Amino acid sequence: MKKLVALFVMMMLILSASSAFADVVLQLGLENSISEPIGQAVTKWSELLKERNTGLTMEVFPDSQLGNKTDIIDQMLLGEPVMTLADGAFFADYGVPDMGIVFGPFLFTNWDQCWKLIESDWWKEQSEKLNAMGLKIVASNWVYGERHTLTTKPVKTVEDLKGLQIRVPTNQIQTKGFEVLGATPVGMSLGDVYTALQQGTIDGGENPLSTLYGRRHHEVAKYLILDGHVLNYTNWICSSMWFDGLTPEQQKALLETGHEAGVFNNELQAKANDYYLDLMKKEGVTVVVPDEKVLEGFRTKAKDFYKEGALFKWSDGLYERVMNAMK
Repeated sequence: MKKLVALFVMMMLILSASSAFADVVLQLGLENSISEPIGQAVTKWSELLKERNTGLTMEVFPDSQLGNKTDIIDQMLLGEPVMTLADGAFFADYGVPDMGIVFGPFLFTNWDQCWKLIESDWWKEQSEKLNAMGLKIVASNWVYGERHTLTTKPVKTVEDLKGLQIRVPTNQIQTKGFEVLGATPVGMSLGDVYTALQQGTIDGGENPLSTLYGRRHHEVAKYLILDGHVLNYTNWICSSMWFDGLTPEQQKALLETGHEAGVFNNELQAKANDYYLDLMKKEGVTVVVPDEKVLEGFRTKAKDFYKEGALFKWSDGLYERVMNAMK
């Protein structure tokens, strides 16, 4: 009888532990609209994760419902079950300075260079440093898009940026990136950009076409230059502390579905550019497609950015190591 009681107690403990795992809910917050490709892709991710049936589920909160990027990252550092997308520029501000270089202007010339870089030993080393700071990279293979510049005044060459107040995310890398191009960068939450453009507080902003259109910025800024100043791949991050508390099965499911959803996202992004560009033209946006001479003017200005290693606290020879890593 005692053996039966002990067995019963053991089974109850196992069931109790299993039910605890079933209560694990990850809240994914992003500033983007759910209608954007990346919004559709995170919805797909939540579905893929649910199909794994590991007891880990994901709830998606678009349109800054969980706060801005900095708010969510601060929650992660406290061990909260939240996730958001962030890039090298933010990682630099959170204690891994060398990662900031990936958001430098005109660093990449094609997407293959990005994918080679995230598979390199250099990227893995940097990711381990970030993990030690409390932030776990779950997926890096997500295209956010080629970042272009949308303004309330015509911009046809890099010289036209001089003195224009351009909204950038609140990080040092992107701020300096537009400074070297001659603009006056203004750090601001994505959710505040429409009103700032409408009221004339800023003269422009920059983002991929899907974001610019999804946030309706083209309604109040009618000039677009396809400068492609950053090929923006993004990373999904969560709390290292929280991730380490998951079961191995849950960790594996989150990582694998994150990669799978990234492939889905990239397919959507590839189809979206022409679609959004056509919509913006139809809705009155004047589009400038810079020729090679104009782009070279941008690249020449951008070279000064990579001389600022001391400002960003980069390790010696970083630019050369990164260029070699993506060959």
